[in-house]
Parts: sequence; structure tokens; C-alpha cells
Amino acid sequence: MRGFESIMKIQELRKKIIYTFLLLAVYRIGGHIPVPGIDGAALQEAFNAAGGMMGMYDLFVGGALSRASIFALGIMPYISASIIIQLLTSVVPYFEKLKKEGEAGRQKMTEITRYGTVLLGLIQGLGISQFIVGMNQQVPGVVPNPGLGFTLQTVLTLITGTIFVMWLGERISERGVGNGISLIIFAGIVGDLPQGVISMYRDVFVLQQTSFISMVFLLVFMFATVAFVVLMTEAQRKIPVTYAKQVRGRKVYGGQSTFIPIRLNTAGVIPVIFAQSFMMFPSSIAMFFPNSGIDEWVNSWLSPGGALYNIIYAVLIIVFAYVYTAITFNPQDLSDNMKKYGGFIPGRKPGKSTAKYIERVLVRVTLPGAIFLALIAVLPMILIRQMGVNFMFGGTSLLIVVGVALETLRQIETHLLMRHYDGFLSKGRIRGRR
Repeated sequence: MRGFESIMKIQELRKKIIYTFLLLAVYRIGGHIPVPGIDGAALQEAFNAAGGMMGMYDLFVGGALSRASIFALGIMPYISASIIIQLLTSVVPYFEKLKKEGEAGRQKMTEITRYGTVLLGLIQGLGISQFIVGMNQQVPGVVPNPGLGFTLQTVLTLITGTIFVMWLGERISERGVGNGISLIIFAGIVGDLPQGVISMYRDVFVLQQTSFISMVFLLVFMFATVAFVVLMTEAQRKIPVTYAKQVRGRKVYGGQSTFIPIRLNTAGVIPVIFAQSFMMFPSSIAMFFPNSGIDEWVNSWLSPGGALYNIIYAVLIIVFAYVYTAITFNPQDLSDNMKKYGGFIPGRKPGKSTAKYIERVLVRVTLPGAIFLALIAVLPMILIRQMGVNFMFGGTSLLIVVGVALETLRQIETHLLMRHYDGFLSKGRIRGRR
């Protein structure tokens, strides 16, 4: 409780948290506003009968797709555009140049990402509109008046909703606490938790479709997974650094030893989100061809928990872990800063030798972290599929929920420590200001 008391005593932090909760509440409310021209009850019935092809997508947008809400596209087009832009920075000289231009280049890349979001939103919006119209063959009356007018209206509404969600995420990142994009996905997953608990209770105790022992086993496995996620997220590889003594006037600076903490999972939960976004592309394409056989093929071969899906998904997580780490962590810049302030790694020459050593350690540390992410994302889905249990919190959901929660708590912890308060996760008393 002391941690919460400390938060309430810091006006700036309190405002940031309240601001974040308000914007997330706006997102959740918007997720229940339906697109005009759709029968919600008939759509829900058709969506349940359609199978699990779009189930994972619906989970990421907090059930907005099955409700055909104005936020049915969620933040996924923005994430897909971000993936494309970040990958282009490694192969296209223009984007590589923008990356090196500092804040001006970052703003330009953000602008390009926004345009890419609108383009992808247009494509996916067309796919969703055709997907919903195609459900009329399964449950008549889902779209009472299909046609060009309904398609244009739906696409325009969905694109507007995506732009608004993107704006919410950016405002949270700038003026709130945590990463806005990750928190929006977090809110969507956690928002469906009560419905998931009710569904589990109905399957076990009312319909008796799932044995009580199987559900208890999955719950124990879920808590064990959370513990391992926390352990691996906080694990670090410490590289020792020594700073040489420097005499400036009558004062002596340096002469102390410290370390560079390289996290086992430097990229956090971003590789999982990126990989999941990439795996949704086939489903997005299949929506353009409802009841044509393509959607059945995608649902058969690329449904969550299937062999091909798991292999591709795991490989993508490992690849994106390395890609995102390479984008966010620059060993050469770190080596130059150490050299500038008289720091060196014992046994390594300052400059290129130090940069190569840090890069080698980073590559070796990232591999077990990436493999761990892939296993945690895939194994629960395999268990759930083999046991035939309707369990909403698979590995991907757990990784995102726990990862985003830890990252947000870490930012709150930083705010507290900067103002001479005990950390949010510590049990000590509040220290006075010095």
C-alpha cells in the first residue's frame, strides 16, 4: 500500500496515471459502438459459427471485431505499418538516412508510418466489410442491406476508428504512463477477462464440456508461465565497466566500477506483438474471399495451435527479437559514450574492440531470450488445442499482459526513485527529499 500512497503524493505521476486510465476507458467504450447497418445479434451468432480463423484477431482488439464496432481494426494496422517501416530502415538508404537524422528524422518516419496506417486500414477495412457481408450466407440478416453504400460506409468508419485509436496510443505514450500501443492491446485482452471467466465456468460446471481437472491443470500452468515470464524478463547479463580517474582542478572524477545491464529479453514483448500482427496477414487476405474455400484453407492450415502456424510463429518471434534489438540497441554508440567519459571494459580496448564485444554478448544473450519467448507463446496453445479446452489466456496473451504490466510498473518505479521515494515494488519507507 505504501507504493500506492507514494504515487498519490506525486502530482505529476498521479495526473499521468489518471490520464492513461481515461484514454483507455475511451478506447473500451468505443469498442462497444457498432458500425451502422449491421445486426449485432446475428453477427455474433455467425462469428461463433465461423470458427477460429479470426479469433486471435478479435482477442487483440478486445472483441471489437465480433461486435463489428468502430474500433474493429484496432491498432493492428499501425503495428503492421511500424513493422514495415522499421524493416525498411535496414534495406532502403532513404529510411536509413532518416534514422540517423535524430528527432527530425524520427518525426518524418512517424508521419510516413501514419500514412501507411491509413493505407493498410483501407485494405483491411475492405476485407472486413466483405467478410461481414459473406456471413449473410451462414446467418441471414447479418447485413440487411449489403451493397456499395454499406461497403463505403464501413470502410470509412473503420479507417476513422483506427486513426482515432492510433491517436489515443500516441497521446498515452507522450502524456501518460507506459507505451500507448502496448497498453491498448493490453486493455483489449484484459477487458475480455470477465467474459472468459464466465465462459470457463459455463464449460466446466454447466455444460460439462471440459473436465475440472483439465481446467485446474491449465490454471496452474498459467501461473507457472507468469512466474517464468517475470523471471526471464528481469534477467540480466552484467558487463563490468571501469571509469578511469580524471583530475579537474581540485576535484577527482571517475575511478569507480559499474556495469552495463543487458537484459535477456531486450526487446520485451514487442517481438510477440510484431509476430502476431504478421500472422494475421493471411486472415486479412482471406476476408476478401468469403465462402470461396480460401478462408477454409487458411483456417485449416494457419489456425492458432496448428503445426504450421506454431512453426512460423516461433521463427518470426526469434527473428523479430533480433531485428528489434538491433534497432533499439546500438553497441557502437554505447562504446563511443563510454570512451568519451573515460570508461572501458577490463581486457578490451576502447572503441571498435569494445563495440564488437558488446555486440557479441548481445547476440548470445538474445538467442535464449528469443527462444524462451517463442516457447512461452507456442506451448500453451499446443496444450489447449490437444486438451480441447476453451481457454482464452494462451501463451501470447500471457506474454503481452505480463510484459506490458512489468514495463509500465518499471516506468512508475523510475518516477518514484527520481523523486527520492522508495520504489513501487519495494517495502521500505518513503525517504525524505535531500
